[in-house]
Amino acid sequence: MAPIMRMKDIIEMTPEAREQRLIDLRIELTRIRTMVHAGGAVENPTRIRHLRKTIAQILTVKNEQAIGLRKAPGTPKKETKVAKKAKAKKEVIKEKAPK
Repeated sequence: MAPIMRMKDIIEMTPEAREQRLIDLRIELTRIRTMVHAGGAVENPTRIRHLRKTIAQILTVKNEQAIGLRKAPGTPKKETKVAKKAKAKKEVIKEKAPK
């Protein structure tokens, strides 16, 4: 069975959408667990594992962004020293190039 959400999709979500998705997944997980504890048959028992994994991935991305390990989507990247030097060299080469 395919995963519920891919990490790429989770990372690209807005924090509000991610929080809403987390609530929805927790509700679904609670509903399925209640069915299991009541003795009912579940159509897809592996769904519990997939739900738990997706919830953990969402919480991981949320915590990484909170402590600054992962940038929020749409945040511009910082230029490193190497990238700045390479950019400067390209500009110098363009200026010296014959026209």
